[in-house]
Amino acid sequence: MINGYIRRREMAKARMLFDQMPERDIVSWNIMISGYISSKLIDEGRCLFDHMPDRDVVSWNTMISGYARIGQMDEALVIFNSMPEKNVVSFNALITGFLQNGNVKSAIELFERMPERDSASFSALTSGLIQNDELDKAVKILLKCRETEDKREDLVHAYNTLIAGYGQRGLVDEARRIFDQIPFDHNKRKGDARMFVRNLVTWNSMIMCYINSGDVFSARTLFDEMTERDTFSWNTMISAYVHLLNMEEASYLFHKMPNPDTLTWNSVISGYAQIGNLRSARQYFTRTPYKNLVSWNSIIAGYEKNGDYVGAIELFIEMQVEGEKPDRHTLSSVLSACAGSTALRQGRQIHQQVTKRVIPDLPVNNSLVTMYARCGAIVEAQTLFNEMKSQKDVISWNAMIGGYAFHGFAAEALELFGLMKRLKVLPTYITFISVLNACAHVGLVEEGQRQFESMVTEFGIEPRVEHYALLVDLVGRYGQLEEAMGLINRMPFQPDKAVWGALLAACRVHNNVDLARVAAEALMTLEPESSAPYVTLYNMYADAGRWDDAAEVRDVMDRNNIVKQTAYSWVDSAHSG
Repeated sequence: MINGYIRRREMAKARMLFDQMPERDIVSWNIMISGYISSKLIDEGRCLFDHMPDRDVVSWNTMISGYARIGQMDEALVIFNSMPEKNVVSFNALITGFLQNGNVKSAIELFERMPERDSASFSALTSGLIQNDELDKAVKILLKCRETEDKREDLVHAYNTLIAGYGQRGLVDEARRIFDQIPFDHNKRKGDARMFVRNLVTWNSMIMCYINSGDVFSARTLFDEMTERDTFSWNTMISAYVHLLNMEEASYLFHKMPNPDTLTWNSVISGYAQIGNLRSARQYFTRTPYKNLVSWNSIIAGYEKNGDYVGAIELFIEMQVEGEKPDRHTLSSVLSACAGSTALRQGRQIHQQVTKRVIPDLPVNNSLVTMYARCGAIVEAQTLFNEMKSQKDVISWNAMIGGYAFHGFAAEALELFGLMKRLKVLPTYITFISVLNACAHVGLVEEGQRQFESMVTEFGIEPRVEHYALLVDLVGRYGQLEEAMGLINRMPFQPDKAVWGALLAACRVHNNVDLARVAAEALMTLEPESSAPYVTLYNMYADAGRWDDAAEVRDVMDRNNIVKQTAYSWVDSAHSG
């Protein structure tokens, strides 16, 4: 019962029970002292230690560790020097304490005085020196130990730690130098602890170093040299290819792997989803023998990111039928799916689950605001946005401004953008897409041009093609067609179909046939199979009574085998083809 109270950190109840014990053995005393130490009640632990009728080496070592953990190394050293009998754990505890408190010199001196060392001794020294950025000292000490010790496997663990330490600092060549110092013995007998040879952790650590530095080729070369591999080896290599979106190699290794675990399956599912191959992702998901929450989150997020919002929602429903409980990641993904498909009713149902199942964090709240804003439930979006108070980031602001702009609340969008700037929240390129969209909704041409300029001059954001498309649409829609054409000519990159489409639509509104031809011909090049620019240009020529030009457009369509889409119609006329 004392142990139970200690595990729950109920030290007062544990002490009461301890005091009521008619007889206490040394184990009881040690349990209580250890409980105080783990609860950071070092003074209470020391008081009990001082009143012990008998102490064993565990009692002394517990106190050394306790003082070392809180940085009181002078007290730890007093306890250590007072010990009637020390063991290797005593030395290890004090060495660890010195290193945790930055006293490298004392740690090394004590290590060199040790009468015997175990695996923990080498690992404690090596880990501590790495934490103190003394990797070269660790190398020298381990090299000296190799010359004097009996080449125990204990040293291999320390070398492995050192390889990982160099890898964490991006020093791959140094890590490889350590790796090469460990012999590669094909004939090592299992259970022989006196062999200083590479083990699985050695190989895995070096492979991980290469992968973390982006050198997957060298990692694969080393992987292929391994005579035996464990699940970690396979998963590390497969995950590296997934990260590079090289699903051909990832799949090849997956099918070579003897016993893929759930992590392997999840990794491949995620990889195929990232490259947009939902068919393969779904096949692997279906075949996964033991699905966990990550499996469901990977496939749901994959469908949502690739725009199959209905599929994501259906998978979420299936997940619940299977009895798997969603977490924040699941709910955030499915809320994004509801936003993408403007499924307000389902979005509200997911909101209820959020309320019941999780404490909403920032991503979940952002997903909720986005969902309500995209679905046109502006009041609910605004309420949630306001409830977030200071817990907002730029995504929160973008979601609300975008919601206002998309649904025609231009004044509210611009007002909120002004507040965003006053509160020193730095906008992103997405913010300005919404701002320009808001300006376009109410014809604020000069305001739109001013915001476009401020994006560059005030915030250093390079305009993207989406910004140009919106500004072309804004100035063109309100009759400034030459200005729109000038914008297109000044673009630092090639205009896309959205830019030319905006100009063509503006030309249609303002009956500028000649400029419409320029836009239409650009669209014909960008979308050679689309009939839309042909039909628009034909109808404009027909409206202007330019029947020869209209006939020429139809002839070009026929020669290029362009089939008129049903959504577009010719202008009826006795003069038409």
